[in-house]
Amino acid sequence: MVNRQMNIAVVILNWNGKKLLETFLPSVVQHSNEADIYIADNASTDDSIQFVTSQYPEIKIIKNTVNGGYAKGYNDVLQQIDADIFCLLNSDVEVTNNWLKPITKTFESEPNTAIIQPKILDYKNKNYFEYAGAAGGFIDKYGFPYCRGRIFDTIEKDEDQYNDLAEIFWASGACFFVRSSVFKQLNGFDEHFFAHMEEIDFCWRAKNLDYNIKYNGQSKVYHLGGATLSKANPKKTYLNFRNSLFTLIKNAKAPLFPTMFIRLTLDGIAGLKFLVELKPKHTLAILKSHVAFYCALTRLLKQRKSLPHNVNYHQKTSIVVDYFVNKNKVYKSL
Repeated sequence: MVNRQMNIAVVILNWNGKKLLETFLPSVVQHSNEADIYIADNASTDDSIQFVTSQYPEIKIIKNTVNGGYAKGYNDVLQQIDADIFCLLNSDVEVTNNWLKPITKTFESEPNTAIIQPKILDYKNKNYFEYAGAAGGFIDKYGFPYCRGRIFDTIEKDEDQYNDLAEIFWASGACFFVRSSVFKQLNGFDEHFFAHMEEIDFCWRAKNLDYNIKYNGQSKVYHLGGATLSKANPKKTYLNFRNSLFTLIKNAKAPLFPTMFIRLTLDGIAGLKFLVELKPKHTLAILKSHVAFYCALTRLLKQRKSLPHNVNYHQKTSIVVDYFVNKNKVYKSL
């Protein structure tokens, strides 16, 4: 009996992104012959959809009625797409020749692998990894994310050190391959996140159901990064700190209280650091993130009760201590 070839849907979320689509869509069309390509439009008000319709009539367009961010945007659209594998691709990603084949091969040979991330390099500096995902992500004891190839603001040069197939804890939402069956089983992304870290929460929930998550360094893409919100934007700081707390309290194994106490203290130190750096708006963003966290605590604890908590999620006690105190700046020194 011959196995049926997996059907892949490459789904690009768009919101007023004509310039990005003009730049990055050609590579996706050129190198994705084995996939169906979709534009998931989050109620854009520019002429990006007219551009796609006129220049790429073969691309399917699904329009959302509201801009629900990354989480709701994908949740709404993916309900309307029939495929074995969803590739959630940012609109600011350039893909490369044969980028899909290593991913498909891994899914076909590993039935328990639910999510895969390729190598993500910096579009502006192509010899270096890109901040959002690099060579696959992990979480420390206090919920701080880091990557092979990127710890905090230290970015590694790509010297083929991560050309492997490796088990990781979370895959980047910039280029996120997931089995459609698992996406549906987990009821998609948590829409309370709106944007940032919803993929980490999703991966954590998948891990707690004993699925594997992999990085495949034989597939390579280039990510511009910061196209929607730059690192300098306090709103990004707010979402990252708030959503990280959401993720931790929903998914971490008990006991929670000492972990959360230390984490909130570390956030306070981060806020002071921003003040010293004369970035008071980022300090305020952290304070607002904590207020939002406490306001959402009842809901988060209800969500926690409904979820399993099986996995030992952290490789290191504290990436903050490793990086700032022990001066371990690259993944292989941890």
